[in-house]
Amino acid sequence: MRKLLLLFTFLFVVINLQAQLRLAAIFDDHMVLQQQSPVPIWGWSYSTQDISIKVSWDTTTVKVKTDNTAFWGTTLFTPVAGGPHTITVTAGGETVTLSDVMTGEVWFCAGQSNMEWSMDASADGRTDVANVNDPNIRLFDVPNSAAITPQVRGEGTWKVANAANVKSFSAVAYYFGKKLNTNLNVPIGLINVSWGGTPAETWLPREIVEGNPELKASAAKQIDDKPWCPSSPGVVYNSMVNPMLPFRIAGALWYQGEANTAAPSTYKLLMENVVTEWRKHFLHDFPFYYVQIAPFSGYGGSSGTLVREQQVKMLEIAKSGMVVVSDLVDDVKDIHPKYKKPVGERLANLALADTYGKKGIVYLNPLYKEAKEEKGKLRIAFHNIPTGLMAKGKEVTEFMVAGEDKKFYPAKAVIDGNTVVVSAKEVKKPVAVRFGWSNGSIPNLFSKEGLPVSSFRSDNWAE
Repeated sequence: MRKLLLLFTFLFVVINLQAQLRLAAIFDDHMVLQQQSPVPIWGWSYSTQDISIKVSWDTTTVKVKTDNTAFWGTTLFTPVAGGPHTITVTAGGETVTLSDVMTGEVWFCAGQSNMEWSMDASADGRTDVANVNDPNIRLFDVPNSAAITPQVRGEGTWKVANAANVKSFSAVAYYFGKKLNTNLNVPIGLINVSWGGTPAETWLPREIVEGNPELKASAAKQIDDKPWCPSSPGVVYNSMVNPMLPFRIAGALWYQGEANTAAPSTYKLLMENVVTEWRKHFLHDFPFYYVQIAPFSGYGGSSGTLVREQQVKMLEIAKSGMVVVSDLVDDVKDIHPKYKKPVGERLANLALADTYGKKGIVYLNPLYKEAKEEKGKLRIAFHNIPTGLMAKGKEVTEFMVAGEDKKFYPAKAVIDGNTVVVSAKEVKKPVAVRFGWSNGSIPNLFSKEGLPVSSFRSDNWAE
């Protein structure tokens, strides 16, 4: 009996010893590391223990020591895109080896339900799933969780993109990665960190929200914990973003805003803080590309349109970019457009042109520039019109004009080269124009390259 007890004691000690060397969850077999970059790597073991790291692409052994909290961290310098590689971490008698590690381009894909929407749930994704076999696209899906305090190790595993693994993965993220992989011919790592219904305040450290009177007041309007998601500032950041920090990424994608219509006026300020904080803690001034929310008639007042206006203003954020998806909606009563492939591909076009310098890609949506009065009409000019404008239909729709009385009337709109001339018989001297200015508007004005013009207004009048 005593021998049996000693055996159990010995096995218990051995198991505990083997459990001490740990890495953050993001470091796993099949992972992708950002190529040609200083990539932080970190984990835990016994306090004051020596840690050595060997990589298959270099002969150098990287050495570091755990601190008194059992944490260790260092930096690996990665080679050009390729693989598979191995990373071997040793602490005392313990060894962890990561295999099938690739170097390439890593993108952080975040937001709410339209980013979370899976391949199997999207209309185009469910028809493509069975044919997915992309060994050079790797997927890391972070499970939904929220926490009052910052978490460190994180959850999730890297998986190779195949029919089984991609089924529940973000369709927007996958189609983005697929186009990048096809055009760049390098491994692509996609980290899906999304949760349907979450307001943007949950994705930002609590102290940033509470330290700004405007953001704090807006957050109070957003706090409405639903059965399917939290809404308190910082809680998603703590549990789903913080464990990823400071992993090296090429850039971030963002598809969110639907849950911030209760306080649209501060959305740009809020997102400036999200981008600033993420860039600071990821230790990298990465590009930030986002999707303007789609038309949906279920918002109150003009709140959806006002969020879209704020998203246009977000282009003032350095190294940011936006895609417009107003033409990809088949039902304005559904907050989830069914087709995700064109959304992901438009984001990919933005990244290919703006981040990777690929030429010949038309990727910028037309945006309002100015309106000038001409004999009882307004002539509207736009940015991002390479070869002109076109309407998908007999007449240009969704324009309204107003005079000094601030009463808007439907306007007749005529394309004239790179401009649109609008007028209404009820308005003798127009001073303001609005386009697509309702939550469910699906305008039909496009650049000749087929990209939709974003909704806009020339006035700043109260709604």
